[in-house]
Amino acid sequence: MIKIYHNPRCSKSRQGLALLEDSGKEFKIIKYLEDGLTVSELETIISKLNIKPINLVRKNETIWKSDYKSKTLSDQQILEAMVLHSKLIERPIVVNKSKAVVGRPPETILEII
Repeated sequence: MIKIYHNPRCSKSRQGLALLEDSGKEFKIIKYLEDGLTVSELETIISKLNIKPINLVRKNETIWKSDYKSKTLSDQQILEAMVLHSKLIERPIVVNKSKAVVGRPPETILEII
């Protein structure tokens, strides 16, 4: 089943959700800011995205700038930061079986649905 890691307050995430709704395909909404993600879940998503953890970080977030930007962090430390501060995770993320994309721009979601 298709999953969208969604932040309702984010316009790009809402646009991505609309694309999924318009597709007519079945999908599950995961409100990761409310429910949180584990390191293991993030590792699985990042593996499907085929990126490094740092590439999933929203580097303009205040918490990143104040607590992490000036530090040299391992992949594990970056994952732990995203688990601790879910708003650091780029959004929306759409996962369909073994593939995933970050919906920026939202139209990239169409590539995997």
